[in-house]
Amino acid sequence: MNVQYKKGVLELCVLSLLNRKDCYGYEISEYLSKHINIADGTVYPILRKLKNDGMVTTYLQEESGGPPRKYYSLTRLGRDTYISDKEEYLSFVKAVEALLEEDRK
Repeated sequence: MNVQYKKGVLELCVLSLLNRKDCYGYEISEYLSKHINIADGTVYPILRKLKNDGMVTTYLQEESGGPPRKYYSLTRLGRDTYISDKEEYLSFVKAVEALLEEDRK
């Protein structure tokens, strides 16, 4: 798959996962890599950007028998951005799909 396609949508995918529940970075990376072919370390720069942009906050949570994990949680801005970007993306996908379907006629 074209790398540019993935780059354009990975941030939205991360926001989608965090909209469902708070997650730690490795959890997000594992989930996405099962559905989208991504390189190791792809998710962490996205998470850093989201935090710098005020769309996520972080907190540490201790796990039994292991070191504390850094969890990411959507802020109000992050949730609002996700909702807006999701609608915009889905509208874009429909427009592209309609255009490509015209080729079949």
